[in-house]
Amino acid sequence: MSNNKPLFILFDKEEEYTLLMSDFLKEYPGMPWKIHAYTKENDLMSFEQGRKISMILCSEGAYSDSIKDLEYDKLVILSESGFKRDDDLDCIDKYQPAETVLQMLLQLYLEIAGEQPGRIKTGNKTTFIGIYSPVKRSLQTTFAMTMSEILAEKKSTLYLNFENYTGIVELIAGDGEKDLSDLVYFLNLESEKFKLHLQTTVKQIGEMSFVPPMKYGQNMLSVTESEWLNLLAKISESELFDVVVMDLTDCIQGLPEILRVCSKVYTICKEDSYAKVKMSQYENMLAGYDYKDILEKTERFVFPKFHYIPMEPDEFGRGEIADFVRDKMYETGTC
Repeated sequence: MSNNKPLFILFDKEEEYTLLMSDFLKEYPGMPWKIHAYTKENDLMSFEQGRKISMILCSEGAYSDSIKDLEYDKLVILSESGFKRDDDLDCIDKYQPAETVLQMLLQLYLEIAGEQPGRIKTGNKTTFIGIYSPVKRSLQTTFAMTMSEILAEKKSTLYLNFENYTGIVELIAGDGEKDLSDLVYFLNLESEKFKLHLQTTVKQIGEMSFVPPMKYGQNMLSVTESEWLNLLAKISESELFDVVVMDLTDCIQGLPEILRVCSKVYTICKEDSYAKVKMSQYENMLAGYDYKDILEKTERFVFPKFHYIPMEPDEFGRGEIADFVRDKMYETGTC
């Protein structure tokens, strides 16, 4: 872990909150700061006076004018009363999930951050797994999300959905949040801050991370092949995730080149004649345009009949579909 990270101070007189929040921040993947936590003002002033501090997160009850004597780039108040005590200070509600607090802190940090801080992991290249089938209504998204949840049990895993119009993912993504289109936008506008933008966009479903998919289909269609490939390269360079599972569709530009980035591709087939014709057309296209390497790393399979299709976030890692996916992953060497 880099010693050159900017310094982040957490100051709250409530010992249990300080301990839990500081532990959460220290253990969170890709944390851009070095974390120091205090519950006593005398300790804070004694140890941090004269040091260059990137950000101070101070609870409303612990705040005093002496805090302003410290040298910092940004001071954020953890509001305990629900009211903003000073229009000149940024405030965050203390009584909300720690992950939400962190997302807001990272968003505020974007205002003062220069280039990305040093990497956290070293030597581990991100693995990309592609899920794609030319056959529609094949439970592809269910398979992709189930695989992501299973992988996330042991590895830091990011799920990306490239559908034109999303279904199950949109139900759990929420409104008004940043999504995949924002990442593409910031990729072009503030490339040097991409890692922070990624961290402020990522949400959680169970153990896995995901970026909310694009809300409007025309945005997906307008992204070029080079932009998609650049996005994947930047995600890999961030070193936040061991595995990225991509739920891919025909509506994106450069699909074969994106599949080529993947170490393994999973393709769901069906037994009816219409599906077989579509699969044959797809494979002939790959072979005809010199993408035989994609065919060589593709795992094809047919789903059995399932009694229940999961729809809730906490269901993807268990049940008969999860058992099938887990067996398929062991069989193909993905686990």
